[in-house]
Amino acid sequence: MKNLVFLIAALVVGGSLALSQDRGFGAGVILGEPTGLTGKIWVSQRNAVDFGIAYSFRNKGYFHLHADYLCHFPDVIQSSETIPLYVGVGGRFAAGKGGGIFGVRIPFGVAWWMRSAPLELFLEIAPIVDLAPATELRGNGGIGARFYFN
Repeated sequence: MKNLVFLIAALVVGGSLALSQDRGFGAGVILGEPTGLTGKIWVSQRNAVDFGIAYSFRNKGYFHLHADYLCHFPDVIQSSETIPLYVGVGGRFAAGKGGGIFGVRIPFGVAWWMRSAPLELFLEIAPIVDLAPATELRGNGGIGARFYFN
């Protein structure tokens, strides 16, 4: 337990030296449909790849994986805080008792990059076009947080 407290303190202190959420790697959680773990890695100043591994309790439950290429627009919302809008495109795989599903995700969201901590809070909706085994329209959505390790 003592080592865990030390590790968390080191991450917070070390992360606070570089608070930028527009570079590096962030990891955290997303709560919604589905709920699970999320990560984000920046490939340029405005573009990133996010991914998730989650579980849905809907429709007898299923396991969900996704990855999206995101484009951020930090100048749309004028504020003293950094509140970028983002849009992206990616893929998803879901598996449950009914078999596997492959589809295309189109996430839309808004984030808040905290100035006082290496933390990103976000709200996202993602229309989905499942392509296999049948074509269907679905959706994901949730709120989440990522801690950045720069």
